[in-house]
Amino acid sequence: MDALLEAIRRHADLNPAGSPVATAIPGLAIVRATAPSDLVHDVLRPMVCLVRQGAKRVSMGPQDFDFAAGDSLLITADIPTTSRITRASAAAPYYSLALELDPAVIADLVAQMEPAPDDLHPPVRVSPTEDDVADAALRLMRLLDQPRALPVLRAQGVRELHYWLLAGRHGDAIRRLGWPGGHVERIARAVKRLRRDFARPLPVEHLAAEAGMSASAFHLHFKRITSLSPLQFQKRLRLIEARKLMRVQGLSASSAAYSVGYESVPQFTREYGRMFGVTPVADARAVITAGMA
Repeated sequence: MDALLEAIRRHADLNPAGSPVATAIPGLAIVRATAPSDLVHDVLRPMVCLVRQGAKRVSMGPQDFDFAAGDSLLITADIPTTSRITRASAAAPYYSLALELDPAVIADLVAQMEPAPDDLHPPVRVSPTEDDVADAALRLMRLLDQPRALPVLRAQGVRELHYWLLAGRHGDAIRRLGWPGGHVERIARAVKRLRRDFARPLPVEHLAAEAGMSASAFHLHFKRITSLSPLQFQKRLRLIEARKLMRVQGLSASSAAYSVGYESVPQFTREYGRMFGVTPVADARAVITAGMA
């Protein structure tokens, strides 16, 4: 019997949309879905996702990554993705556990571990979950059943899971998140600014200064790490947020466009259609229709 799957199942709420459900441990979330999902566009943060039942596909540009029960998805940069749960049913729901990687914890652990080779690593990878990682995740989940111990031991549990990830086959790639002054850490500073101020004009020179780089070096490393230029990255954030505003808050297409920083509704409509394959008005209408059904 998969003890980690049983622990996830006990704490998973009904979640037909397949979006993460936060736990009492910061950065740790559970996903449960009883049917294959629609395509989801997002800009994911560095994270690890352990799938224990069902299957999912994540795409970054032209690359597709399929993973299923017993696999882990590792993301070591803020990158734009599309994803969908591909195998799930009421009888056998999709279950996964997702943990956001903490650069501060990684930096502290790396300082106590042996140096790693300075090699380039792809920001997305899929592989079988290592036993030590699954065992640490199980201990972390079991803390949720012990409310007295949880506030005392959860930081230790998160730290232990980070350690086994660093000690595993993908440790070299994860270490880069904790290197002060490294390219990944510098670009992460600029990404944090983009996430916070995506609705405002952000010249590349200002973002480069945030990262402590020249404009040319910043543009090169930003695209190498995130797969997009800074302008494309900002555009992706704006469009994803606009879609949320229309779908969740019921804003009109024009109101959503202006709220995320667009000055031209026709431009917003064109770029929205290119990304989501449907006009914003039609997309909002479909959500309203589905809600009335």
